[in-house]
Amino acid sequence: MSSRLARVDRRLFQMVAAHHFPGGDRVLPRLSRSANHGLLWFGAAAAMAATGLGGRRTARRAALRGTASLAVASATVNVLAKRAVRRRRPVLTDVPVIRQLNRAPFTTSFPSGHAASAAAFTTGVALVSPKWGAALAPVAASVAFSRVYTGVHYPGDVVAGAAIGVGAAFLVRRLLPSDHLEPPAVRTAVKAPELPEGKGLVVVANAGSGSSGLPPERVIGEVLPRAEVVLCGGEGGVDVTTALEQAAARATELGGALGVSGGDGTVSAAARCAMEHGLPLAVLPGGTLNHFAHDLGIETTEDTRRALADGEAVEVDLARFTNEDAEPTPDDPAIPAAGGTFVNTFSLGVYPEMVRVRERWSPRVGSWPAGVIAAWHVLRAFDPVEMEINGERHRVWLLFAGNCRYEGLGLAPQRRSHLADGLLDVRVAYADRWARTRLLAGALSGRLSSSPVHGAALLRRMRIDWIAPGTRLAYDGEIGDAPGRLLLSKERSALTVYCPQATQRLTPLATTV
Repeated sequence: MSSRLARVDRRLFQMVAAHHFPGGDRVLPRLSRSANHGLLWFGAAAAMAATGLGGRRTARRAALRGTASLAVASATVNVLAKRAVRRRRPVLTDVPVIRQLNRAPFTTSFPSGHAASAAAFTTGVALVSPKWGAALAPVAASVAFSRVYTGVHYPGDVVAGAAIGVGAAFLVRRLLPSDHLEPPAVRTAVKAPELPEGKGLVVVANAGSGSSGLPPERVIGEVLPRAEVVLCGGEGGVDVTTALEQAAARATELGGALGVSGGDGTVSAAARCAMEHGLPLAVLPGGTLNHFAHDLGIETTEDTRRALADGEAVEVDLARFTNEDAEPTPDDPAIPAAGGTFVNTFSLGVYPEMVRVRERWSPRVGSWPAGVIAAWHVLRAFDPVEMEINGERHRVWLLFAGNCRYEGLGLAPQRRSHLADGLLDVRVAYADRWARTRLLAGALSGRLSSSPVHGAALLRRMRIDWIAPGTRLAYDGEIGDAPGRLLLSKERSALTVYCPQATQRLTPLATTV
C-alpha cells in the first residue's frame, strides 16, 4: 500500500511539473519564499491586529489564535514528524529552472512545514473570525500548492502538513478558553432596582485599570449619563477601599446600586463592599482580563446598561479565605490580616509567581508576551512549596481553588457556567518525580484528570493546616504572602449582581460533591 501511494504521489508531482500555470512561474516561487519561517503569517497577524477590521478585539483574538496554532504545528512538524519519516526531497529534473527556489531546503520532505503553518494559521484565525479566515484561505492554499509547483515537496507532503496544521488549530482551540460569551446558567435569577441610564448608580472607577487610553468617567458617561462616578487609583486618586466606602454610602442614600469599573482585583473588593452594605453590584468591564464580567456574559458597558435598565440580576457566591493564625500577615496591603474574599480564583504556588513576573514585564512588552515570559521563568526557576492538606504534608507546584465549578481540565481554567453552586473547584499539581513532564503530557492529551500528579475535587470547605513560610498566594489578581494556616469556604448566594438576560438562562444544576 505504501509503495502504491508513493507511486501515485510521484505521478501527481510529475503532472504538476509538466503543467504551466499562467503567471505561476513569477508569483508562486516568491509567495513560497515569503512564507519561510512563518514571516508571511506573522505579517498577516500584525496587519489584522493593527487594522482591527471586523472588530478590533475579534481581529486581535484571531491573530493570537492563528499565531499560537502556527507555533504548535511548526513544533510538531520539525521536532517530531520530519525526524520520524525522513523522506527525501523530489528530484528536480522535471521542474523548469525558472520555478525552482534559489536555495533548496535542507530538511527532509515529509511533511511540508509551509503547508502546516499555512493551514494552522488560517484555521486558527477562521475559528475566531470566519471572515478573516475566508480572506486568508486562498493565500494559504496558494502557499501549499507553491511547494509542489517549485519542486520542493510531493503532493502527499503538502496534504499531510495541512492535516497537521488543521489539527494543531483545533488543539489550540481546545486548550484556550472560548471567545464566545454567554450569560451563565446561574441557579437563581432575581429582580434588582431598575436604574435607567444609571440613575441611582454610583460607580467606582479605577483609573489605573485597563488599556483603552480613555478616561473611565468619559467611557461610563457615554453609556450611563445619569450615573455618579468616583475615581480611585492613578496619580492623586483616593485608595480603592476609601472610594468604595464613599460610593456605597452614597448608593445607600439614593436607594440604588454600587458599580465598579476596573480589573478583577477592584471587582473583588467591590463585591465584598456591596455584600457588607446589602447593595446590588453592577460590573462594568474596565480591566485587562475581566474574568468575572465575562462569566456574567458582560463584554461591553452596553451589556451592563441593558441589565440596569431591565433590573435583571442574579445571585452569585463569594468565596472566602480565612487566616487561622493568631498573628496577622506581614505588612502587605494586598492581603488583609484576617483573610479576604474572592469572586474568581485563589491559588498558592506557581500562579502567584507567574502573576508577579507577568506584572513586571507587562508594561514593557504587553500582556501576552509577558505571560509567555512568566511561564518560561516559572518552569525554569520556581521551586515547589510545602503545605499540609487534610492532615498530610505535600510538596506542590500549584494549589488552585475556583469560586464555583470551572469548565475544562486545566490547572487554572478560566470559564464558568454556574456562579451559585456553593462549591469550591480545587486542583492540585503535586511535585512528584517528572511532575512537570507528566502534567504537560496530561494537558496535551486531554487526560490531565487521570494524571498521578494531578488531583481535583469539588468541596464546600477546605483546610490547609500548615503552609511553608515565604509562600505566596494570589486571589483575583492580587498577590501577597500567605499566612501559616488557611480555611477556604463559601458564602452561597451572598451577592446580587446585575446580569443581562438573566431570566433566559435558568438551568437547575446538581451540587453533589
